[in-house]
Order: sequence, then structure tokens, then C-alpha cells
Amino acid sequence: MSLAVCAGVLAAGQARGRATASTPSQSAIPRQDGHPDLEGFWTNDTFTPLERPAKFRDKEFFTHDEAVAFVKEQNDRVLGQSKDNIHYDDAIWQTENYGKFENLRTSLVVEPRNGLLPPLTPEGQRRLPQQRATQRGLSFDSAQTRSLGERCITWGNVGPPMLPPTYYANLQILQVSDQLIIRHELLDALRIIHMDGRSHPAPSLRWLAGHSVGKWEGDVLVVDTTNFTERTNFRGSPQTSRQDVFATERVHVTERFTPLDRDTLRYQFTVDDPDTWTTPWSGEMMIRRMEGPLYEYACHEGNYGMPNILRGARVAERAGTSR
Repeated sequence: MSLAVCAGVLAAGQARGRATASTPSQSAIPRQDGHPDLEGFWTNDTFTPLERPAKFRDKEFFTHDEAVAFVKEQNDRVLGQSKDNIHYDDAIWQTENYGKFENLRTSLVVEPRNGLLPPLTPEGQRRLPQQRATQRGLSFDSAQTRSLGERCITWGNVGPPMLPPTYYANLQILQVSDQLIIRHELLDALRIIHMDGRSHPAPSLRWLAGHSVGKWEGDVLVVDTTNFTERTNFRGSPQTSRQDVFATERVHVTERFTPLDRDTLRYQFTVDDPDTWTTPWSGEMMIRRMEGPLYEYACHEGNYGMPNILRGARVAERAGTSR
């Protein structure tokens, strides 16, 4: 993203004053056609890391006081930075008006109980060097050989599972009788969940975010997703120095959206790919209601990064050096 676009996004964030999520209320859950009505604007932002940091290795849960202290420490780090010398990701968080609430869990991963992703299978380990090269771009020959993030196609946050990014962690849910649509702010991506009882299509049809079908089990929305591509990206964790991991076409994701009240959803998920991880793994987090609207994530507009990457490679080639 260019500096000009970043400045525009920051100005919009400061002006809109949009988010008002607070501690979970006990207000009645709205309903549509007899089921919970999930429509509205939500955020899944959190300070809780995907995997448990090493300093909390033996601590699955915080005490309440520890959780409050952890959130304060992270808030002080972000909010205390000068806007004259700050990464724009953190500056964006400074403009959001909703609170960053404590989580008694020390990681989003709840299974395995150690809070870490399972070990890679031998096949997953074999693929890892190629996947790391793909994340940084296979070559500097053309835009098509760069990573999906650099090409403004996907950052992997859409999921499933919907793992929160460190910024732009907001989304909108649109709900009708036969479809539920999740629109993410980051890259303005749309995800369609089919609620009409259809089955998954033939394995030859594949999507980066997979093919999702949902059903209601009481007041719980259960979503089953298959038909991913081989480039589906599941984020790693900087706390454990892991690289992002791409699953295979065999990955299967199950999600559960449970309304706790009008303003709070419990989001649970399980990821199963026997060609990538030695066991399935599961996670859990809260999604909180906020005020909209969402604004365009203008990744392409004024994006000088891609042409500069390729132009720099051509300059290096003419100089007889390599990158």
C-alpha cells in the first residue's frame, strides 16, 4: 500500500468514529425467519496471538487480572507510539474507537492443549521450502510470479478459518434465507455461505476460500467448507518464528457461530488436513458488534510497490547483480 493510500485510510478512520463495541450485553438476540439474525458490522480484532507465546508455555488461561494487564501492556505499546514514527498498521489501530478486550485464553488455538499448531507431516515439511518461496514471490519476472498479498488478491484473513489480522479486522454479515455473506474490510473480500441445503460441488471446482455450506443447529450456525486450492494460506505465528503454512486441497474446515447476546458471537473452528498437520487443530475467539460502515481497502489504488519491485529487478539485471 502506498503512503498516499495509507494517509487516506488513516484520515477516514479518524473521521468516521464508527466502532462502539463494549463489554458483552445481555440484550436479546435478534431473529430472522426463526433463526438468529447475524446481520450487521462486526470485528474480530484481538491482542491474543494464534499460538501461545513461549513465556506462557504452561499457562492455558490467564487470571482476570493477568488478562487485563496483558491487554493494557499491548494497548500501551500501540497507543503510546508517536504518529511521527509508527508503522501504519499500528497507526490504524490507534484510530479505532472500540476497546481491545481481555481474553482469558493465552492463544486462539485451543487444541492441541499446548496452544501451538500441530507438527507438520513429512509431506508438509517437504512442501515448506517451496511455500516460503511462494510467499515472498517465486521470481521477479512478472506480477504473476509475486505473492497473492503483493498482487492484492488475498491476505488469507478471509479464511476459513477467519483468523484476525493485526489491522482492518472488521467485517460485515449479510443474511437472507438461502445465503449468508461475510464481507471483510481487508481487501474488501466477500465470502458466500450457502444455506439452501446444497452439497459441495465436484472436487475439480476450487476456490481460495473454499466452498462453504451452512445449516442451523438450534441457534448455532455450523459451516462446513471444502474445495480449497493448494494455495490456501493459514497464518503462522511470529511468537514461534513459524512461517505461514499452505494447506493442501484436502483441507476441511468446520466453523460454529454461536450468538451469546445481541452484540457477541463465539467463533469456533476446526482445521483438518492430513497432508499438512499430524492432527486436526481447533481455535476459539469472540466476535463483537461494531458500528459501520466498512470502507474500501484500496490495495491497488496508488500501489507503487509492485511496479517498483519489478523495476528494481530490471535495474539489478542491467547492473549484473542479483536480488
